Amino acid sequence: MSSGKVDGESLVAGVVPPVVTTRSGEGEAGNGDVSRRDFLQAGALLGAAIVAPGCATASGTALRPTNTSERSVPPYDVVIVGGGPGGLAAALTLGRSRKRVLLCDSGSRRNAAAEHIHNFVTRDGTSPEEFRRIGRGQLAAYPSVNVQEVRVVSVSGARDAFQIGLTSGTAQSRRVLLCTGMIDERLPIEGFDELWGHAIFQCPYCHGWEVQDRRWGYLVSASDAQMLLPFALQARGWTREVVVFTSGTFDVPAETRARLRAAGISVETDPVRRFISRERHLEAVELSTGAIVPCDVVFTHPAQRQVELVRSLGLTLDEHGYVRTDATRSETSIPGVYAAGDLTTRMQGAIWAAAAGARAGAMINVDLAMDLASGRLGEIAQPAGPGVSAPLTNVPSPDR
Repeated sequence: MSSGKVDGESLVAGVVPPVVTTRSGEGEAGNGDVSRRDFLQAGALLGAAIVAPGCATASGTALRPTNTSERSVPPYDVVIVGGGPGGLAAALTLGRSRKRVLLCDSGSRRNAAAEHIHNFVTRDGTSPEEFRRIGRGQLAAYPSVNVQEVRVVSVSGARDAFQIGLTSGTAQSRRVLLCTGMIDERLPIEGFDELWGHAIFQCPYCHGWEVQDRRWGYLVSASDAQMLLPFALQARGWTREVVVFTSGTFDVPAETRARLRAAGISVETDPVRRFISRERHLEAVELSTGAIVPCDVVFTHPAQRQVELVRSLGLTLDEHGYVRTDATRSETSIPGVYAAGDLTTRMQGAIWAAAAGARAGAMINVDLAMDLASGRLGEIAQPAGPGVSAPLTNVPSPDR
C-alpha cells in the first residue's frame, strides 16, 4: 500500500499490525498507526490471500457457525436493500461471517422481462425466479440472515445507528448496503416495450450466444457515441450481419464509417419509427423514410436512473449518474452506506453484480471488525434523535 504502514505479506503470514487506531484517533501501544482505510485495504489483501484454502473444510462439509448473541433485541449489523444477485451474494458473505443481516427484497426486479440468466458459471440458463429461489434456499442455512419481502422506503440516522423505514415496520442497523440496481428508461418507439428482453437487449455477453448468426441491429444514441465503434465491432464476433442505427442524433466521423465499412457493418442515420414484430419476434426496423431494414435482434443502451430511495439519500454520483463508491471499500459518500452492483457501474450483469456484492459484504465485515478497537462490540446502536422508532418494530428478529 502507498502508506507503507501495513505489509500485505506480513498479514498473510499472520503478523498482527502493531497499532489499530481507535475512532477517537488514539492508538494502542506500538510502533505505528493503522488508519481505518489501511485496515480495510489490508483486509482486502488478506481476504484475497486466504480465499483459496479457506473456502471449504478438509472433509468438504461446511462448518455451521454458532449463534452467540445474547441480546434480546439486537440491531442488525447490516440491512441490504435489494435481493437480486448482488444482495444475495452480500447476504451470503455476511451470513458466513456471522453478521446479523436483514435482506429486503420488494419482489420487483430489473430483469423481469428476461427469460434466463446467462454468462453466470453454474447458473447459465437459469431463470431469474429460479436463481432467487436457489439463493434464498442457501441463505436459509445461516440463522443470522433474515430475508423479508419488504420495501425500504427511507434511511435516516448515521453510521452505527441507521433507522430503516420499511413497508411493514422499521429496523435499526449499523450499516446499509444498497443493491437496488437501476431503472431503464424505455425508448418511445413503437414496439419497444413488447420486445424488451425478448428481441431488444443490452448485453451481448448475456444474450449474444442465443442469437448468434442472426441479423443484428445496434441502436446508439448521442450519449453513447463513443461506444459505437467498439460495440459494433465486437458484435461481429457473434454475427456477420450488423447494422448501426443512429437516428440522426449525432454525426458519425468519416474515419469511424470507414472502419465500420471495412468490417462489413452498415450505418443507417434516419430516425427509427417502429419495430416490426410478430409474437415478440422482431422482423424488421422501419425508418422515418418508410425504409424497412430486416433485423432479428437489436442491442441498445437506454438511459437509466436511480431508484427513488437512492435519489432521496443525496449520495454523490459520477458524471454518468452512477453511485460513486470507494474503489476498495465500496462505501459511498455517506459513511456507513455502501453500494454494489448495477447502480454503481455501466459494467452490468448478474455475475458482476454478485461479485460486487460479495466484495462489499467482505469490506463491511472488516469495517464492523474495527469496532473491536473502539470497545463498541456488543453495544446496541442507539436511535439518532427524538422521535426515532425503536431498534426493531414488526420485523422478525434475526435470531430465528
